[in-house]
Amino acid sequence: MKLTVVGCSGSFPSAESACSSYLVEADGFRLLLDMGNGALGELQRHIGLYDLDAIFLSHLHADHCIDMCGYFVARYYRHEGGRCDAIPVYAPEGAEQRLTTAYADTPSPTSMSEVFDFRTLTTGGFELGPFTIRTARVCHPVEAYGIRVEHEGRVLAYSGDTGVCDALHDLADGADLFLCEASFTHGKEDIPELHLNGREAGAHATRARVGRLVLTHVPPWTDGERNLADAREVYGGPAELAKAGAVYEV
Repeated sequence: MKLTVVGCSGSFPSAESACSSYLVEADGFRLLLDMGNGALGELQRHIGLYDLDAIFLSHLHADHCIDMCGYFVARYYRHEGGRCDAIPVYAPEGAEQRLTTAYADTPSPTSMSEVFDFRTLTTGGFELGPFTIRTARVCHPVEAYGIRVEHEGRVLAYSGDTGVCDALHDLADGADLFLCEASFTHGKEDIPELHLNGREAGAHATRARVGRLVLTHVPPWTDGERNLADAREVYGGPAELAKAGAVYEV
C-alpha cells in the first residue's frame, strides 16, 4: 500500500498543512481517509479530482469532513461529462444531513446522495476494492471510528480522533504503520475520551506491537517535537511526525 499524507493538522489548518486527510492506494484503487479543512486543494497535488474510489470519514467534526462540501460542488456541477456517479462514502450516521446543513443551499435535500453513496459505519469488517477493512468505534465526544486497512499481508491502522481505549489497540494490533493522533501535551491537558497525547500514542503503539508510529492531528498550538519525544520515551520503534506531502510504502 502507498500512504500519502494530504493533510495532518489538528483542529484547524496550520501554515504548513491542511487538516486531516490521508490517501491510501493499492492495485489502482484510491481510498481517502477523511477530508478536513483545506484537504481538497491539497489532494489535487497528488491525484485528479475524480480519481477517488471511496472515502472514509472517521467522524463529523469539521477538521475531518468539511471539505466534502467543496467536493460535492466538484462532483455535482462537473462541467465536462455530466454529473459524477455516486462514490461510496463510509461515515457515521447522519453524515448526509450534516454535510447538507453545512453546505446550506443544495438544490434539494437529497442532492448530496446523488454524488455520494453514504454508507453508515458500525464496528465491523468488510471488503473494499483490494482492501480488507475493519472499523471500530473509538472514544470521542461524537460518534467516531478508527480504521484498519489490510492488503496482501500488510496493515495500516488509523486512529481518527480518540482518547485512550481498548478498541484502538485492537485496530492497531501488529500494524506495519500506525497513523495515530497526538493532539494533547503530556502533563498539560488531561481530558478523558477526547484526544491522546504523545506519550499515550506511544504507549498504544508499544502495546499493539506496531512496526512504525506516525503521529498526526497535532494542532498548530501544540509542540509536535515534544509530543514525538514523549512518544519515543515509551515506544522503541521508528516514530516520526506526519508532514503534509509525506509518502509511505506500507
